Amino acid sequence: MHHRHRERHVTERMGWLRAAVLGANDGIVSTASLVMGVAAAHASQSAILVAGTAGLVAGAMSMAAGEYVSVHSQSDSEKADLERERQELETDVEGEHKELAAIYVGRGLDPQLARQVAEQLMAHDALDAHMRDELGITEALKARPLQAAVASAVSFAAGAVLPLLVVALASPKGLLPWVFGTSLVFLALLGAVAARTGGASVRTGATRITFWGALAMAITTGVGMLFGVAG
Repeated sequence: MHHRHRERHVTERMGWLRAAVLGANDGIVSTASLVMGVAAAHASQSAILVAGTAGLVAGAMSMAAGEYVSVHSQSDSEKADLERERQELETDVEGEHKELAAIYVGRGLDPQLARQVAEQLMAHDALDAHMRDELGITEALKARPLQAAVASAVSFAAGAVLPLLVVALASPKGLLPWVFGTSLVFLALLGAVAARTGGASVRTGATRITFWGALAMAITTGVGMLFGVAG
């Protein structure tokens, strides 16, 4: 009886993890920065909520469109490379065999073994062998435009909702410190969860995302105060 040992690696999550973390981070930072900038300009609480809600919708749509277009461009490039490789396999099998064997020699196999490995892999699935070992395209890291777009839009909206809830519940007088403080907590939690999911340092992930979020909110609040004074 053959037993297949199935290991799960963090690279299998990279397709949706990157888009989800980027979306949630942008949702929290951009929405919190927006509402803090508007609040610093002495706007009413209802106006702040309207501005924040508009930022949520616009940001989610922008993230989805941006991710879809960029990842689709990557997908198009992958398809073009695969088509070129398919044509080369049809017209120059021997050359492609030598090319694959040379890759394995470069990785440490002796020439004879490298030729045998290349021969067996190409006999099984030549295109897959070249896709993986020559082009570096794998199923785990293959571009998935729709997945990236949906993950970005949903995660952005989820992140953006958090500072908006704080705006809705906080007292108008203490709105700025409440939004700033809670957003830093949200960012730290996001960074920690993302680092944990990706197998990285939790402390480093939380610190990095919190620092840049705090900087963005501080700058936007300063701009809002300047406009508020000017007004």
